[in-house]
Amino acid sequence: MILAIDQGTTGTTCIVFDSDGRIAGRAYSEFEQHFPRPGWVEHDADEIWEVTRGVAHEALADAGTDGSGLAGIGITNQRETVVAWDPKSGRPLHRAIVWQDRRTAARCDELREAGHEELFRERTGLVIDSYFSGTKIEWLLREGGVDAGAAFGTIDSWLVHKLTGRHVTDYSNASRTLLFDIRERRWDHELCELLSVDPGSLPEALPSAHVYGETGEFGGSVPVAGMAGDQQAALYGQACHDAGLGKNTYGTGSFLLQNAGGELPPPREGLLESVAWGVGERVDYCVEASMFVTGAAVQWLRDGLGIIAAADETEGLAGSLDTNDGVYFVPALTGLGSPYWDPYARGTIVGLTRGTGRAHLARAALESIAYQAVDAVRAIEDATGERMEELKADGGASANGWLMQFQADVLGIPVILPEVAETTALGAAYLAGVATGQWSEEETRAMWREAARYEPRMSGDESEALLRDWARAVERSRAWADSGA
Repeated sequence: MILAIDQGTTGTTCIVFDSDGRIAGRAYSEFEQHFPRPGWVEHDADEIWEVTRGVAHEALADAGTDGSGLAGIGITNQRETVVAWDPKSGRPLHRAIVWQDRRTAARCDELREAGHEELFRERTGLVIDSYFSGTKIEWLLREGGVDAGAAFGTIDSWLVHKLTGRHVTDYSNASRTLLFDIRERRWDHELCELLSVDPGSLPEALPSAHVYGETGEFGGSVPVAGMAGDQQAALYGQACHDAGLGKNTYGTGSFLLQNAGGELPPPREGLLESVAWGVGERVDYCVEASMFVTGAAVQWLRDGLGIIAAADETEGLAGSLDTNDGVYFVPALTGLGSPYWDPYARGTIVGLTRGTGRAHLARAALESIAYQAVDAVRAIEDATGERMEELKADGGASANGWLMQFQADVLGIPVILPEVAETTALGAAYLAGVATGQWSEEETRAMWREAARYEPRMSGDESEALLRDWARAVERSRAWADSGA
């Protein structure tokens, strides 16, 4: 059996997979979100570890086993979130700065204005944006009171440190920092110098299917053997191992990735290029469209506005209306990602009337998830010149049948769900299984099974009309927080 640790933005899921890649046990727990200032998002790294450790033990108990029954552990994680800790004591030196955090937006403006965009783009495949880890580390050093002798890493690195004592990461996570040369697969000293980061404070970057060390946390000595950022792990878990195959993960944010194969593609407007994974000597790349707030918009309806008690209420509320009655919600609560890359965009609700109720807001939130995916698909199609024939979907919101049908309708192509919806955890398990010799890659591909398929029902004219109004709403959200715009 393989234990997969899926450390996400709002909680940790741990799943035990059996030898056939089926779920034998699972557990989940949320943890606290901290918002010290508008646009700032933080996590307590110690709390993440304690929650993760507890959930892992619960999942093992649910499967009726412990560490002695495990062949390996795979880790997948919220990407770009940065932890700083004392390398001797292992004590966090600041709250983790989350990928959603926008505190370094002005610094990113400075770097662009200084003419560094092309250098970062060419070396890292990324745009200069506060979404990524590099300027977060710089902020911790300059403004956060963190000493230059600290160890820095993304959440995967933090968890491996807690489990094994090592300071390592994998290529996929390293490629999301703005500090990693994705061609040479090493920390780039010139980029590190621009952001005042000592490369020696960063983890060793290794392949995604690799034995990083062993842990006795769960009993016995278990290899920690697979690791990938959540979206690359989901791409692997969806069996998109060949160039041209893609998926969209509907989580706190949504992330549409397409496998680009072993050759790094040229930069494409509005999109990102990253390392998908390293398996043995092989490295595959991916093209990505990142949407920051999708499932988090529903969470905001629940926690921020209190108009729903649980996320699954939105399916019935949305279905209670025949149309959206012209109400659109652009959930730019932490700016807009692909293809706009506007950190100054802010959440916008338009089309309100006296007849607007909570069902309209619930429907608008779900529709916004689908509209953002259309923007992402069209950006990739425009860049590649090839039409996407179908979309594999996963993540928590893929369980919402109304949303998946609406997604197929506005995309105009089938949306396909896998039998194991937790493809992020499954991808981490597959990588760990491959690294420890439990499975071959061919065997993991054979384990993927289709569970549901949503065919488009809406006319092209109707979907295009909805998308035109969505585009109008997006324009009203753009640059709202930029006082100089």
